[in-house]
Amino acid sequence: MPGDLSWMQARHDELAAGSLLWEPPTLEGPNRPRCTMEGRETIMLSANNYLNLTTHPKVVEASIAATQAYGAGSGSVRAIAGTMDLHLEAERAVAAFKGAEAALIYSAGYTANVGLIPTLVEGPQDVIISDALNHGSIIDGVRLTKASRAVYAHNDMGELEAVLKQHEGADRKLIITDGVFSMDGDIAPLDDIVHLAEEHHAMILVDDCHGEGVLGEGGRGIVDHFNVHGRVEFEIGSFSKALGVQGGIMAGSELSRSHALNHSRSWLLSGSQPPGVAAAQKAAIDVLIDEPEHHRRLWENTGYFRGELQSMGFDTGLSETPIVPIMCGPSSTAKALSSALGAEGVMAGAIVFPMVARDAARVRTQMSAGLTKDDLDEVLRVMERLGPQLGLI
Repeated sequence: MPGDLSWMQARHDELAAGSLLWEPPTLEGPNRPRCTMEGRETIMLSANNYLNLTTHPKVVEASIAATQAYGAGSGSVRAIAGTMDLHLEAERAVAAFKGAEAALIYSAGYTANVGLIPTLVEGPQDVIISDALNHGSIIDGVRLTKASRAVYAHNDMGELEAVLKQHEGADRKLIITDGVFSMDGDIAPLDDIVHLAEEHHAMILVDDCHGEGVLGEGGRGIVDHFNVHGRVEFEIGSFSKALGVQGGIMAGSELSRSHALNHSRSWLLSGSQPPGVAAAQKAAIDVLIDEPEHHRRLWENTGYFRGELQSMGFDTGLSETPIVPIMCGPSSTAKALSSALGAEGVMAGAIVFPMVARDAARVRTQMSAGLTKDDLDEVLRVMERLGPQLGLI
């Protein structure tokens, strides 16, 4: 007799009653600023594709050429026989771009966090100090450790300092923070965190997945944004957002790379990325260096769109990056706004509990360098009409 799954149905019904079910729409074709979703033309405002590189000809052509030359896969984990020259070329390109000594590429940003964090501490004599709004992949990585744990209020440097003082006797102290917080679009004060870490002899791991290609000169990330090169031990990033491909990044010293390579189970036990992906990773970095206009257009679109929303009276929360949330409060309101936008040909997903607090649901919009002013103006006209209907303005 099969196992009893009635508990699963009960959980499903509970989520449905609370407007908390995820029901992903289907993308039919490439993820472009104007794409096709479920049979209709749609303006995409829910992609992490900040620089519109997923369809860039140089990135696509590099992937095709490498697949034809090397095959569809690597045939092994990288630690044994799956490391190709393409993987090493991509890592050297990342390190040079970010101004780091070295880089290691994981299968995803998630596997970088859950694979690396447990290797940096050993037991309760060590402490992990984490921002209250850190990404779920950081939380999962922390849960895999036996270290003591402390949480400081979001971006509260006074509380971080107090926690560091409370754990002054810990053998190892590891501060972990997102660089750009993915739900609110605000930025960690990494310069202040570095100062406190150095004062209290702590290591820093910053998750810059939403800052890669966005912050810093030409998109070099949060370490460049605050000019703290060489003072952050572990910089985690992602190819699957602004860089338009797929994969996770760890950038830091040669010693940090060697440590991650030899101890991260998620790296050691995962098949290496297909040759086409590795070639596309390097090509994306090359495009970002050679064509800085993508980065410039991203920030122009961000400033215009957020400013227009605010002038209408919408609450965009803490946003200071291309992540521009429209704060809604109840999950039902966020779901209603997202649904109404979808009916108008605009994809902007509702972000509800448990990804955010129950009373802090929002529709999260994300800017892209590929969006035109006409695209943005079309969305703004829709928002101006829907806002009063839903009590948002």
